[in-house]
Amino acid sequence: MELRLLGESAWLVDLREESAAVALAARIRAIAPAWLEDVVPAYSTIGVFFDAGRITAESVAEWIAETQTSPPKPLCETDRGDRTFEIPVCYERGPDLVDVASHLGLAPEAVIRIHTSTEFTVHAIGFVPGFPYLGYLPEPLCGVPRMASPRTRVTPGSVGLTGRQTGIYPLSRPGGWHLIGQTPLTIVDVADGFFPLRVGDRISFTRIGDAEYHQLHGQRLQPGAE
Repeated sequence: MELRLLGESAWLVDLREESAAVALAARIRAIAPAWLEDVVPAYSTIGVFFDAGRITAESVAEWIAETQTSPPKPLCETDRGDRTFEIPVCYERGPDLVDVASHLGLAPEAVIRIHTSTEFTVHAIGFVPGFPYLGYLPEPLCGVPRMASPRTRVTPGSVGLTGRQTGIYPLSRPGGWHLIGQTPLTIVDVADGFFPLRVGDRISFTRIGDAEYHQLHGQRLQPGAE
């Protein structure tokens, strides 16, 4: 474990392994000492934000090290950070599906089959509120580059991929990932504070047609939702 100070009120904790980072972040969140302001896991790192008026950075570093090495306590379901979600996707609404398939040397149906038969893990949340970085793509779907010219607006719910990752655009923003489908579900509502996905959650995609897309459009994502 390596700790690097971020300004005066945060530590960046690098655990080298993503599963270890998810586990430690869940433990810190469950213990929730009074000085803790936020815990932000991403891949193999955790940002631990603290109230510098209540505790010193050195004391926080010592506490993190002790928490990482102490025997873990059982976590309740809301603290575990490894819930499962099924997300319906209409792949016919993916404007880049044919181009992605051509780049990979696959038929579009093969891209859909591989994408829906893989369980992904949320490794980070960014670059806009609630955008889940999901990994990792199976080898046959790896290697698709970002678009040479990003779109100025991506429709909310669009499912894209690039490199070794796939993800879902929760809001209308510019984006450079190739889009292979679209979910009808709402996965973020900033005004209402609705952010259902967390690092460590497991995601699988199910294929739906256009009629079902319209039936489900606007419903909120829930654990285990189909």
